[in-house]
Amino acid sequence: QVQLVESGGGSVQAGGSLRLSCAASGSIFRINVMGWYRQAPGKQRELVAVIRSGGSTNYADSVKGRFTISRDMNTVYLQMDSLKPEDTAVYYCNAHTVVGYDYWGQGTQVTVSS
Repeated sequence: QVQLVESGGGSVQAGGSLRLSCAASGSIFRINVMGWYRQAPGKQRELVAVIRSGGSTNYADSVKGRFTISRDMNTVYLQMDSLKPEDTAVYYCNAHTVVGYDYWGQGTQVTVSS
């Protein structure tokens, strides 16, 4: 089992920044990929960014150059700069294990006003 606890969401004006954190506990040795997803009202959950155990990363085209994912031990971060109103969503932390299980955090709201 893996437990994920997120923090750092909030409200910000367009152009501002926020930093999300996600602390993993439990069977963290099984995690090989961690990432952030988001879900806006009326839309499907979508990938924002992932980071693999080797350090490689992938980003959604919509956030490239503005968001940065990083990992330090059992915590993954999402630095979000130049935020836009369309970034408004609930952001979820995800941990994917070597045996194919996915774990999710409780979600944290990010609201960007114009």
